[in-house]
Formats: sequence, structure tokens, C-alpha cells
Amino acid sequence: MATRTLSRPGSNGRRRVLKGSGTFGIASELSGLDSLLAQLEEGAEAAIRPAAQAATQVIYERVKLNVAMLGRSTGNLERSIYQAFSSENSESGQRAQYNVSWNHIKAPHGHLVEFGYLQRYRYYQDSQGRVRPMVRPGMDGKPRPKRSASQAQKDAYYVTLPTPIQVPGKAFVRSASSALPAAQKAAEAELWRRLFEQGAYHGA
Repeated sequence: MATRTLSRPGSNGRRRVLKGSGTFGIASELSGLDSLLAQLEEGAEAAIRPAAQAATQVIYERVKLNVAMLGRSTGNLERSIYQAFSSENSESGQRAQYNVSWNHIKAPHGHLVEFGYLQRYRYYQDSQGRVRPMVRPGMDGKPRPKRSASQAQKDAYYVTLPTPIQVPGKAFVRSASSALPAAQKAAEAELWRRLFEQGAYHGA
């Protein structure tokens, strides 16, 4: 999950960078926006969340593009991408955090695409185009092992490869960090827009 945070500097002049479980560090400091926030003065509190959302939108669109470049299979992964405001990690008028990730219910195998996986079994494509693990002779018609089943139970049910293959990940979320410069520019543009609306920028 990617996080995008915009916060007002604390008493020590530094911003608080927020990370939760399952996140990675693209929630970087936006120190370049300090002067704009200072010019907004009272309006800065109302501007923080929209500016954070503007930055998040850039990351979100990059993730969607990354997924599209993977090639369409069922379309579940593309439909599962979301952005959401994190109220528990935000403070009104002080900081705003948005999360960008995939819905694990809509795309339960998203983590395999993002991080890669160890392929232990042979696979085939069924008549509906779905990729399925091959079942051992004599196991047809028997219940499939549950996700919580032991490795030995799964190996006894599915056809194993002679040597497991490490399938590399295709980091559709993590690689969106390349859009961080554009995300910061989007946040800056939102703050500038609010500056002009409020007449806070005297050079206008």
C-alpha cells in the first residue's frame, strides 16, 4: 500500500511521516511546500487535505497505468485499485494521509503480482481461460485442500514441479514512487490555486 501524507511542520520544523502496517515509504516529506503553507496562514488548515488528495491522485493514476501495462486478464486487479482518506492517521488542519492500494477481496492474488511468489505446481488454462493448478491423477472429484492446509496435503493433491520456480514480482504499486515529483507538483498547484483564491499571494 502506498501512502501520501501532507502535514504542517511541527515545533522542530520537521514533518511527521506516517507509515502503517503493510505500507512502504513513499510517504515522503513535502518540505518544499512550507512557504506556500506559510502564505496561506489561516487557509492552510483547509488546504492540507485537498493538496494531499491532489498528490494522491497522481500516485493513484500511476498505479492504474502500471496495472494496465501488465496486460488484462480478468480485470479484477484493475478494478480493485482504490484511494482512500485515512482518518485514523490524519488530524484536521494539521495533516492528511491518503492510502493507495488494491482491494484484497476483489483481487486476492494482488500480492503475488506485486511481490512475486514461489511456484510449486504445474498450471494449465481451462476452457474459460482461467489458469488452474493441475490435479494429480486419482484426486479428481475430491475436495481441494483449504488455504490453511499443510504443504504436504497440497503437494499430495496438486502436480508439483521437479524444482520450484521463483516468479519475480511486478511492482505495480511500489514502482509508482517514480511519480512522486509529479505528485508534489500537483500538491503545489493546489496550494497555489488556493493562494490566488484567497488573495494571499500579493504578487498576483
